[in-house]
Formats: sequence, C-alpha cells, structure tokens
Amino acid sequence: MFGSMRQDKAVVMIELARRMAASAEGLTLDDIARESGVCRRTAERMRDAVMALYPAAEEVSDPPNKRWRIRGGLSAFEQAPTTTELVELTKAAQGLRTAGEPGRAAALEGLERKLKSAMRSTTLNRLAPDLEALVRAETIAVQAGPRPSADEAMLAEIRQAVLANQPLGFIYSRPGVEARRRSVAPCGVMFGRANYLVAADRESARIQTFRLDRMSAVRAEDGIAAPPADFDLQTFASQSFGIYQDEIEDVVLRVTPEGATEARAWRWHPTQTVEDEPDGGVLVKFRASGMRELAWHLFSWGDQVAIVAPDRLKTVMGEALAAAQRALAKGN
Repeated sequence: MFGSMRQDKAVVMIELARRMAASAEGLTLDDIARESGVCRRTAERMRDAVMALYPAAEEVSDPPNKRWRIRGGLSAFEQAPTTTELVELTKAAQGLRTAGEPGRAAALEGLERKLKSAMRSTTLNRLAPDLEALVRAETIAVQAGPRPSADEAMLAEIRQAVLANQPLGFIYSRPGVEARRRSVAPCGVMFGRANYLVAADRESARIQTFRLDRMSAVRAEDGIAAPPADFDLQTFASQSFGIYQDEIEDVVLRVTPEGATEARAWRWHPTQTVEDEPDGGVLVKFRASGMRELAWHLFSWGDQVAIVAPDRLKTVMGEALAAAQRALAKGN
C-alpha cells in the first residue's frame, strides 16, 4: 500500500513537470491547483517538489502573478508515451482519413512517426505488441453525411493569413449563385461534418462562414485584416447547434419517458439544462442558433421529442417534414 501511494505521488509530480515544460509562459499556482484538482496549499507543495527535483525549473515574474516553468524540456525517459496515448493518436489519424481529411491525417501520422523515432528502441519494442493488438481491435464506424474537404495547401494559406493578420482572398461558389471573389479578415476554421472558414467582412466586421469545399484560388493577400478585437472562435462556435448561425433562440424540448435515459446522457449544447418531468420524461433547455440543423437532428428522435419552443423551430421542422413528404411522393 505504501509503495502504491509513493508511486501515485511520483506520477503526479511527473505530470506536473510535463505541464510546466509544455508551457512557454509557465504555470501560476492557480493553474496548478485547477489542472491538478487540488487546493492552493497542496499546489504550493507540488510546485516546491518539482522545483527541488528539476534543476531546470525556474520562477518567472508576471505581475501581479508568479509563474513556474521548466526550460529545455524533459528527458526521453520522462516523456515516453503510453500504449493508450499512441493508440489514440493512431485512431485519430485513421478517423480523419476515413472522414476524407488526408491532409490533417498526414499531420498526425507525421507526429506519430516523430514520437516513435524519439523513443528508445527497448521502450518501443516493449509497447509494440500491445499497440498492434489494440489498433486491430478498434475501428471507426463510418457515418453517413457530407465528406468534408480540407486541402492541405488551402489550410496552409488560411493559417498564414490568420497568424499574420492578413486579408484572405478566394473565389466562393454556391449552387445557383454566380461565383465571386471575396476578401475577408480570417478568424479561424471550424471542422465538423463540413469544414468552414469563419471570417469577418472587412467593411462591416460582420462574422460569416464559408464552406472550404466551395472555396478556390485561396491566398493570403497583402495588408492588415485582423478579426474584431472581441471575437472568440470557441464562443462563436458554441452559440450554434451546428454550423449555421442565425438568430439565437431559447430552445425547449420535451422528451418522453422512453427517450429520457438517452436524453440525460446526450450532449445537446454547451448551455443545456435537463429537468425531470413528473411522468418520467425530461425537459431539455438551451440557447442556440442553427434551427435548421437542430430540426435535422430531431428527425433521429422520432416521436420521442416534442418541440415546446421556439415557434421558429416548429416552422423549420414543419417545412423539413413537408419537403420529405414531397420527396417520398415522387418515388411512388
């Protein structure tokens, strides 16, 4: 028991050292406490232990805070990845290839090769049998849906423009609409069932989304075109049920008792709340835009979900049902 406790503490210290070595600016005591799930006093003891164990650890002044980091990285012994970590990296690359993202998959595969080449041969030989067995024992189910496109050269141009705050120019083509040249202030990329550039109009600063597979002749342009100062990509993405951005609504869904168990475990939206109903059902509430994608999703729940609000979601759902009925009638 005593040996196990000492081993657990050693693992905690090494993990903290890894985080300190991976952070260019260093970690504050609050960072250590939050990431380790401990109180501030325990964080102080952990910091002191790492400072004593690692001579390269240093204190950095960042008024009103102090930060601690380890410069020069850690040794190969301390940084050897586990079998589980390597398996997850391999599966992530395979998942991207399955989803039609060869460029992003190649980046992860390159990272995997670099990790393995940096490992001691004895360590790699020890992990190899388990790694091969787990890779064979796990696979990724292919889901129906659009095949996203993220050309490597296109992503490179977008990333260059984002990092340099340059305008991004491209030709945008949509079905039934004449293609035209656009020049925007790029904010970032959202990857999903389809991949989208998020960008601000250079005159109005209005945020827009553009599907990457509809973009061509993409290049970073001369000049400065920074996104709005208060823009945050994660916040923007979390406002919508999917990708489409429109008016933000208060959504209320009533799930029947038959679907309640699944609904409680379902991730509907970052702002969701789930309330139990007297009959065993649940009320799911969240604020979001993207009523079209939400309506598409609700099809998969059949009669287990009823729309309480908003009315616009009911209208969109009705229109989708009518379109499906018309398509069904054409097949008869």
